[in-house]
Amino acid sequence: MAANVESMFYVRETPWHGLGTKVLEAPASKDALQLAGLNWRVMQEPIYTAMEELVDGYKANVRDSDRKVLGVVTDRYRVIQNDEAFAFTDGLLGEGVKYETAGSLQGGRKVWLLAHMPHEYIISGERISPYMLFSNTHDGSGAIKVALTPIRVVCQNTLNLALAGAKRSWSMIHTGDIREKMQEAKDTLFLAEKYMDELGKEFEALRMKKLTDKQVMEYIEILLPVEDGSTPQQEKNMKRLREDMKIRYFDAPDLQEVGKNAYRFVNAVSDFATHAEPLRRTANYKENLFSRTVDGNPMIDKAYQMVSAA
Repeated sequence: MAANVESMFYVRETPWHGLGTKVLEAPASKDALQLAGLNWRVMQEPIYTAMEELVDGYKANVRDSDRKVLGVVTDRYRVIQNDEAFAFTDGLLGEGVKYETAGSLQGGRKVWLLAHMPHEYIISGERISPYMLFSNTHDGSGAIKVALTPIRVVCQNTLNLALAGAKRSWSMIHTGDIREKMQEAKDTLFLAEKYMDELGKEFEALRMKKLTDKQVMEYIEILLPVEDGSTPQQEKNMKRLREDMKIRYFDAPDLQEVGKNAYRFVNAVSDFATHAEPLRRTANYKENLFSRTVDGNPMIDKAYQMVSAA
């Protein structure tokens, strides 16, 4: 497992991010908490100097299972426990919700869970399966985030486009009345419905935008530019990546009946962005790829913006 992944599980097939321990069925929250290695709590404890002087205004977030200090935060910081995150998603999506993956990154500093939403959508004749991602930090480095990630079922491409008319994510900081904020966050389910409705309209609009082969090649060159001063090897590497993206647009079996249009191009870029082998695989490549699920993948957003503006 990659360096930054402490623990996680996934259901059935290895997910596109390639991380975790396999289980055969999507578990309910109680089992998911155990399988993901998230059955621990964060305790807030006072901080003292070496001279045993109390440090005012700050506390240490300490994991109860091994006494590991996850972070130093201010007195205003409020902890959202892992079991509360699962309870939130249970309450949001309804009793019997199943979890596709959940886990811990960076030694427990960051945790997430991914739940399959109650129903799928048929958009432009294709099955789009929406997932709800809940991510949290215990080290004070970030907000609590809830994000919608629609997956094109036939090829597991993520299509969480940055739409102008509907939000795909919601966040809140760890201060103030957390319980009240969590209650407000349940509106995200209604936001999700609006997002999926807008996504369907946008897919139809993208299908109507015909692209010439020349336009496609120009777009690929914009997405994968050869920078000034590149070495011959760097130019060769970029040409290889361009060829990969080109194949995903022109030759992908699942796109042959779609027609040569903007929808096909966005799908090809999504396939490339989430499945292509990088030129250099870093130790944390896979979890960095997964983390883009929360905020969206910049390359997919850029491709969508380009074809939308055409």
